[in-house]
Amino acid sequence: MSDTVIRTTGLSKKFIIGHQVEQDSLLREAMTRGARALMRRTADLIKGRTRGVTGQMEEFWAVRDLNFEIKRGELVSIIGHNGAGKSTLLKILSRITEPTEGRVEINGRVNSLLEVGTGFHPELSGRENIFLNGAILGMSRAEMRRRFDEIVEFSGVSKFIDTPVKRYSVGMYVRLAFAVAAHLEAEILVVDEVLSVGDAEFQSKCINRMSEVAGSGRTVLFVSHNFAAVRALTKRSIVLEGGKLAFDGPVEAGLTYYTSTLGRGGTARNWGRGKDATLVSAKLLDENGCATDHFTPGTALRLKIVVDTTGMPGMSLSMILRDQHNLPVGYYSSDPFSSVALPTTAGRYECILSLDKLFLAAGEYNIDLQTTSTAIIVDHRVDGALQFHVTGCNPGDVGYDFRQDQGAGHLALRLTAPLHFERLAGAAIPDLHSDERLGQR
Repeated sequence: MSDTVIRTTGLSKKFIIGHQVEQDSLLREAMTRGARALMRRTADLIKGRTRGVTGQMEEFWAVRDLNFEIKRGELVSIIGHNGAGKSTLLKILSRITEPTEGRVEINGRVNSLLEVGTGFHPELSGRENIFLNGAILGMSRAEMRRRFDEIVEFSGVSKFIDTPVKRYSVGMYVRLAFAVAAHLEAEILVVDEVLSVGDAEFQSKCINRMSEVAGSGRTVLFVSHNFAAVRALTKRSIVLEGGKLAFDGPVEAGLTYYTSTLGRGGTARNWGRGKDATLVSAKLLDENGCATDHFTPGTALRLKIVVDTTGMPGMSLSMILRDQHNLPVGYYSSDPFSSVALPTTAGRYECILSLDKLFLAAGEYNIDLQTTSTAIIVDHRVDGALQFHVTGCNPGDVGYDFRQDQGAGHLALRLTAPLHFERLAGAAIPDLHSDERLGQR
């Protein structure tokens, strides 16, 4: 029997997306245009003519010509920018959607956790959803009974196992959904970045469990923006760019390649959209308010950000500062940190986000931006939205360059008061050379 459990050949998926043409006009004019368009379509239908769509529809290839193989028992991470095609690929592999072109061969059952509550019926209890998921995978009721206690114990929601899952919190949803996905008898486990909503203890449990799954000969496909988790769990990385395969190899080399792409593309990069709050653009500003890609240690880190909002209450603007290895250095979120939510009147807004003075070590940095609701649910996220460079960091009065690659961290810490050493009166003076003299005897 072949060790290959997943093989893709020329795999491609196309979507048709529409573009709304905005025009300043009266309601009467809009209604007139709509009536005329309906009359034209009716006339074309009667006469057997087809009318092409001009300027309002576009073909979008979410994934294009993917060719790779995954062996049994491999732990593979799939990484890339938002819109790179990661989720579309996982949905094809999970048989949620069909490819437009190409072929995918899967040898074994696939259990997927692509978003919170995937496969759960909100009106059913946690207990009923566990058995429902098992039945979908083709498992017998006896097999499910054997696994049931283990699933519930791992999830930590035993107190609410007979409560309809529509009353669960997001964290409870994820706990139970992952427990079901990781404990049912499927040869391939597919996990998207839903684990980011869990706490640190639960994420650690999930990573350990996925390692156990892979150790038992099953295959794990993992998508996450938590690069520490990617390093800890996976051995191989597949990097997607614009729906195409850009890199396939060892995980460390894959993360290095991905990090090197964060500075590419400039304003031409498509940031996508959120449901209620969309990040439009962002710039790093210098002390004079001009756009720059260089940061001077000891100055305020200032960002000019443009965001669209539908007016949904409780939306927050957040940023994650990352180092040259893409590891998180610092975090800020407007609502929980400063009690400032996005405006509740729909429209496009600009803001200046100015942080405290930072003595950042010399090296490369990038910033992820995101809009969130209820502090944990990400509405729109842009990885590597900004990139900048710190040429040198001299936190004192001597010519000392504090750099990231020295391995001492990313921030030079400064004193708030002068440092003085005072001699303690009456304290015995230690003989620093006593051990040396004893050794000479």
